[in-house]
Amino acid sequence: MSLFHSSTPFLATSRTCWNTCPPLTSRSLLVSVTRRRRHPSRRVFRLNSYPTIQCDSAMAIDGGSSTSSRVLLESLLYSRAFWVSKSTIAWDVDAGDGSCYLYGSKTANLSVANGEIQGYDVKIDLGKGNDKLPEHVIERFPHIRDYKSLQVPLTVDVAGLLKYQLAVAFITSGGKCTTITGLQLPGVLDELFSYNGPLGPIFSDESISLYLWAPTAQDVRVLIYREPEGGDHLEVVQLEEQNGVWSASGPLTWNCCYYVYEVSVYHPSTLKVEKCVANDPYARALSADGKRTLLVNLNSETSKPEGWDDLVDEKPVLLSFSDISVYELHVRDFSACDNTVHPDIRGGFLAFTSMDSAGMLHLKKLSKAGITHIHLLPTFHFGGVDDEKGKWEHLDFQVLESFPPDSEEQQAQVTAIQNVDGYNWGYNPVLWGVPKGSYASNPNGINRIIEFRKMVQALNRIGLRVVLDVVYNHLYASGPYDKDSVLDKIVPGYYLRRNLDGLIEHSTCMNNTASEHFMVERLIIDDLLNWSINYKVDGFRFDLMGHIMKRTMVNARTVLKSLSKLEDGVDGPSIYLYGEGWDFGEVANNGRGINASQFNLGGTGIGSFNDRIRDAMLGGSPFGHPLQQGFITGLFLEPNDHDHGSKSAVENMLAAAKDHIQVGMAGNLKEFVLTNYEGQEAKGCEVPTHDGAPVAYASCPIETVNYVSAHDNETLFDIVSLKGIPFFHCGDEILRSKSLDRDSYNSGDWFNRLDFSYGSNNWGVGLPPKEKNERNWPLIKTRLADPSFKPTRSQILAALENFSSFLSIRYSSPLFRLRTANAIQERVRFHNIGPSWIPGVIAMSIEDGYGGVAGLAQLDPTYSYIVVIINVGPTVVTFTSPALQGRNLQLHPIQMNSTDDIVKDSTYYSPSGCFRIPSRTTSVFVESRSS
Repeated sequence: MSLFHSSTPFLATSRTCWNTCPPLTSRSLLVSVTRRRRHPSRRVFRLNSYPTIQCDSAMAIDGGSSTSSRVLLESLLYSRAFWVSKSTIAWDVDAGDGSCYLYGSKTANLSVANGEIQGYDVKIDLGKGNDKLPEHVIERFPHIRDYKSLQVPLTVDVAGLLKYQLAVAFITSGGKCTTITGLQLPGVLDELFSYNGPLGPIFSDESISLYLWAPTAQDVRVLIYREPEGGDHLEVVQLEEQNGVWSASGPLTWNCCYYVYEVSVYHPSTLKVEKCVANDPYARALSADGKRTLLVNLNSETSKPEGWDDLVDEKPVLLSFSDISVYELHVRDFSACDNTVHPDIRGGFLAFTSMDSAGMLHLKKLSKAGITHIHLLPTFHFGGVDDEKGKWEHLDFQVLESFPPDSEEQQAQVTAIQNVDGYNWGYNPVLWGVPKGSYASNPNGINRIIEFRKMVQALNRIGLRVVLDVVYNHLYASGPYDKDSVLDKIVPGYYLRRNLDGLIEHSTCMNNTASEHFMVERLIIDDLLNWSINYKVDGFRFDLMGHIMKRTMVNARTVLKSLSKLEDGVDGPSIYLYGEGWDFGEVANNGRGINASQFNLGGTGIGSFNDRIRDAMLGGSPFGHPLQQGFITGLFLEPNDHDHGSKSAVENMLAAAKDHIQVGMAGNLKEFVLTNYEGQEAKGCEVPTHDGAPVAYASCPIETVNYVSAHDNETLFDIVSLKGIPFFHCGDEILRSKSLDRDSYNSGDWFNRLDFSYGSNNWGVGLPPKEKNERNWPLIKTRLADPSFKPTRSQILAALENFSSFLSIRYSSPLFRLRTANAIQERVRFHNIGPSWIPGVIAMSIEDGYGGVAGLAQLDPTYSYIVVIINVGPTVVTFTSPALQGRNLQLHPIQMNSTDDIVKDSTYYSPSGCFRIPSRTTSVFVESRSS
């Protein structure tokens, strides 16, 4: 599998710690207003409703002092005990000679004074259980495996009690409270209220019904409105509860009306019963900026473009996931600066329906060359960009163009309006199941639904399937008050993953979700079904997939695979799943259960990004020194000013990088055997990375996604421009630059511009934004000011032709897209191996069989043998291999017929097996069956 513009991992840093603050009231809260997109180099947190004071979970207090009462009361802001099942509470406390009690207050009036707990409606004596929790509990909650067990009496009305403010406390034999804390409830909620029935708005011929899962809510009402915002409600309807699900039915006249839920529920972040106003978690349409949920039947003819129901039969053919090549694209980037698109639809879904625009003509070229899937950065309802375009602020590009290429002025003007313009990558999830309104011609009504469908339809019709970037690992907001908070208003403390203190985990940088909880997993899978069935998308790329449980991913794959054209209008088995399998934060090493990280996904058929081949090719990692070189950026062969170590150390680095790349070229398969640079045979899983982890992790080729460039970090052109000499045979297909911005998530159209007229690659449009680039400005400034770094139009066109040529070569033979690990092991060989290798050269052969001849099966009717030789060095290389003697190899016809005169100088001399490869060139030789 090949991938262009994908995504990169980021490393977790130490957990954020809160310093002790001056004494405040018992309900003092720290409410943050930070709103930023998660990024490898960014440790920015979106925090809501966090306590300002911490105290140790088992702090012994003199119950008679006012200070101790205050600290005990503050302890209620934490939830350090876990109600893991109907009969068991886990708590890391030594009861000693005292007793543990469960307290509940329906009106949230628990307090502590003089060592006594007051304001409770219920007090329950908890029996001491075994010192060790049951195995089934440890399996579900491995992070509390060492907690002690407390037993809840069988006579307790647990379901009713879960609607209360709850706390457990240790009471001494003298009757004084010395320790108290709140409870985390997901375990018992899953046991009692796991639910597979209808949720969200359900349309029938007679009525519209609403279903909301909210087992801890004390009351739920729905407010119906005619308008998308403002005005009086048409009616208020009381929902009725049954087993944690609240429901109501209304007339068909509700159709095209708007609604919000009013949920009365205890919220642990405020220690109050809050009346929360929230959208429907299963919303399928919204008003502008998600002010209200819109009732719309996605199966109605009015919500479908012409020919929508027939699209399943128009999909481009996909015989195997091994045939996929993915091209990542941001909806706004695609057309915001394309003057061939009508101004009214630039930057939105409908731009993809402008078939004669420069952008669509470009995509047609890529489709013809072999790109199979367009991966769209987040298109669901996200925060950070106003849906109403009239509220955006804009810059005068003519003014920006007047400044020097290395000026600070452009970034200053861009960042001054970056939070009020129309740009953001979109990794700020608010509601997963609704298209983003800012990409629609009108964010109210059903336009965003119709226009999204038209986009999918248009891309399918030029031969491109559509992948959605889904962000299920975190949410943009939490707490009872934030307008962008939804799930945490409806079932507080359930949807978001919390640490041992009961505070929301932020390792993804904001409000981590908890797919290990039943109804979170269900919401994710239901959302995937929504996009698959209602929008006929063809795949999903999972942001920070390692923060999702493996079980969730496998269940999602199973459910999607079961979809059929006949029953669902979808070919489920052709939907491909892949994502970022990084293993860090609270989920690292299966800390919350078996997670969907790279090493856990073998055998699932789910793909994950291969950062090993990226780092080996580019050098270092996205987090290292910007001048750290790699295999294709001049390491050892064209050294820059960076100190890479001694000559022998650098040569070994280059050789190790070659091994990593070769494993990647062989599908990153764990069991693939190659000869490493030391001359020893080793499996892919035995080849180590710099930190000793195995390079290979895949069981079959579709489980690895190879890439070198992504929306995260610098573009490939920019990375090469930093680390070595720019060369135009490699890189993004039109040498895209962001003026060396390593993090353009919120850098506006100026730094993210795409030019499909091929007149410019956007290099040298000013120093990139200060926030994440200032440290490297001295280095960046010298390059931006040097006009030799800026490619000409002819060089951009040459890069596009080379990009297209290699895609076409990939699809010229099934030998480049072998479908099984066994086929790769049998047919793929590497040459120029061992200690005597020629530095900077990779030589790979792929062998086919012959029909009717024992041995390898014949897969390719055209070519029987293929050799690929990569020379990344600055000079011509002559490479001889006895194993490749006597073949009837010719340069691939696509390269022979290209306008690239350099690659045409590649030669092969059969009697000796000698190849001559020009500098910085990849040459493909084929043996034709007709020769």
